[in-house]
Amino acid sequence: MKRRPRWRPFLVALTLLTGALVAGPGVHAADVQCKVDYSANDWGSGFTANLTLTNLGPAINGWTLKYSYAGNQQLGQGWSGNWTQSGKDVTVTNLSWNGTLATNATLSLGAGFTYSGTNTAPSSF
Repeated sequence: MKRRPRWRPFLVALTLLTGALVAGPGVHAADVQCKVDYSANDWGSGFTANLTLTNLGPAINGWTLKYSYAGNQQLGQGWSGNWTQSGKDVTVTNLSWNGTLATNATLSLGAGFTYSGTNTAPSSF
């Protein structure tokens, strides 16, 4: 029986990249913090990763979320963000319509993956 990852809250600091994340007036990079809730709908050879991003800091305009898998999970298709994968590392950036997140705003994103072996949930974002 495969173990299904449960929702796990994580505090993360979004990675600031030149031009990729611009904080509002008077906001510093250290002020940008988010919570990521992660769950997976796993069927044995693939899964849907469901993420909810919550902005815990001041309003932001543009975001990047990064995380890694420990196994051989391979990205198929993602939604509500620009999803890319390089090796075990997954990067999601905002789309034109969801780049602004007010304080306490939430955003749901997801992607489909394939894998073999174990499907361990990411440990940090």
